[in-house]
Amino acid sequence: MAGAFVHETAIIDSGTVVGTGTKIWHFSRVLSGCRIGERCNIGQNVVIRPDVTIGNNCKIQNNVSVFKGVTLEDGVFCGPSMVFTNIYNPRAEISKMDQVRPTLAKKGATIGANATVVCGTTLGRYSFFGAGAVVTRNVSDHALVLGNPAKQIGWMCICGERLSDDLECLTCGKAYDKGLEGLLPRRSSSK
Repeated sequence: MAGAFVHETAIIDSGTVVGTGTKIWHFSRVLSGCRIGERCNIGQNVVIRPDVTIGNNCKIQNNVSVFKGVTLEDGVFCGPSMVFTNIYNPRAEISKMDQVRPTLAKKGATIGANATVVCGTTLGRYSFFGAGAVVTRNVSDHALVLGNPAKQIGWMCICGERLSDDLECLTCGKAYDKGLEGLLPRRSSSK
């Protein structure tokens, strides 16, 4: 963990890899076998369960638990108190850890405060989930989803702004075309 900052109240188990420039704040807990990339910010009271992989430049806000089976690619944002699940139909009296369903948050995904991500889903690159959304199925690259259950209502730019109906960003000027898994950067302007 050389080059990382770990607050004195945080507990990091042995067998954990923490990248340079990463900060782990008050009362957080990282269990063995986790891999946390470089330049991440792990907020207060975060729990990262065994065998989780977190890419570079991720931000996990306060009170988030990242359970076994979850993978966050580079640049994923997890809002305060959002929830990942890992067992689809848990029971307190029956161990079902052999039924973990993997969840993948692809590069640049943003998950809003108090959102819930049901296990077994894939969150597309640069997708954006509004606060309180309940994600029950896979979401396309750049999709903007809201509600319970979460439904797509639009598209988002890499810069985090909503795209116009023409799939152009009025803030940064990027433009997109529809592809098989969501949006792709436009190769040439149609205007």
